[in-house]
Amino acid sequence: MVLAARREDRLATLVDEVRKSGGEAEYVVTDVSRGDEARRAVDFAVERYGRLDAAFNNAGIGWDRSPLHLMGDEVYDEVMDTNVRGVWNLMRHEIAAMLETGGGAIVNNSSVAGFQAIPAAAPYIASKHAVIGLTKAAAAEYAGQGIRVNTVAPGTTRSEIIEGWFERNPGMEKELHRATPQGRTAAPEEIAEAAAWLCSDRSSFVTGVALPVDGGYTMV
Repeated sequence: MVLAARREDRLATLVDEVRKSGGEAEYVVTDVSRGDEARRAVDFAVERYGRLDAAFNNAGIGWDRSPLHLMGDEVYDEVMDTNVRGVWNLMRHEIAAMLETGGGAIVNNSSVAGFQAIPAAAPYIASKHAVIGLTKAAAAEYAGQGIRVNTVAPGTTRSEIIEGWFERNPGMEKELHRATPQGRTAAPEEIAEAAAWLCSDRSSFVTGVALPVDGGYTMV
């Protein structure tokens, strides 16, 4: 396993956790919004393991809620560069590597915000819709060449981004619980299980899917 992210301290900690649990992991510090760094991360994985069979593109940033007309260009640019360009950069190089060895599976991380909108979050909503669009486009283009491309669309999940959002918006977690039939926030591991399934051969006839992992949020 190769992990890639901007923060080396977090990468080193996670690699240590994986190794202590009996797994194998390496890391490469990467800003996925930069095409050269995305390519370097993919090349590192191929050099280390000889091929790339599966990839989970999970890099993303949130937002500070604000009306669209009050948002500056820098907010839009920052969100889109990471959430959309990052997926674009990684998929280009992942697909090229997989074509060399007969195929593979890619899973992108979108959000329930890729299906529905909430106020005061326009760039984030746009970015997550775009991730689903990129996923479907790539799935259609490469299905015949052995590459499956899917996306998970998490609901409210206890991630670092969401925790910060809850702190800045008191009462929001309870509001989201009321809108979620299961009435709770997901653990990150629950999203990871769905992504792992989509990366595995157990989902061999699944491609172009945006899979909600949301406690029923999008069905209501």
